[in-house]
Amino acid sequence: MRILGIDPGLRRTGFGVIDAQGAALRYVASGTIVVPSDLPLAQRLLTIHEHILEVIQAHTPTVAAIEKVFVNVNASSTLLLGQARGAALCALAGGKMPVHEYTALQIKKSVVGSGHADKQQVQIMVRHLLTLNGLPAADSADALACAICHAHVGPLAERLGAGQTAATGMQLRGGRFIRK
Repeated sequence: MRILGIDPGLRRTGFGVIDAQGAALRYVASGTIVVPSDLPLAQRLLTIHEHILEVIQAHTPTVAAIEKVFVNVNASSTLLLGQARGAALCALAGGKMPVHEYTALQIKKSVVGSGHADKQQVQIMVRHLLTLNGLPAADSADALACAICHAHVGPLAERLGAGQTAATGMQLRGGRFIRK
């Protein structure tokens, strides 16, 4: 499976593409979409959307993983981040692929082993897991970590139950078990 990971941001949106075959992970591409802050909001969102579509066209991922927005102390910042995430989600939907969402805690726990890891720890583990020559940039590392998280969690979630588990009466939806 080829996974596109997205770390959304209004100023900098990271992307990372990996191939996953069983436990084997292979780096394909990564980068950062830098959005000029002097553009009007609508143009900034369009920039994110268009660049993600370019990444999809260039690397043909089969599935996408994106970081969920956390609620920040500053409501205005959270709202802007949510809009950037929305632009990214629209591009992923336009790419006609399944999209999976993970919290920063889930991503860090899956990649580093601690949900409270700092950015440098994420960069070091991404470098190690993908056998890169150097540390990836922070935004790219976060996006690659998101893709790695899906490589680790996605197949297990599918095996655990696209349907309902008989013992608990729970159903897996969007990576979470919910009561039916």
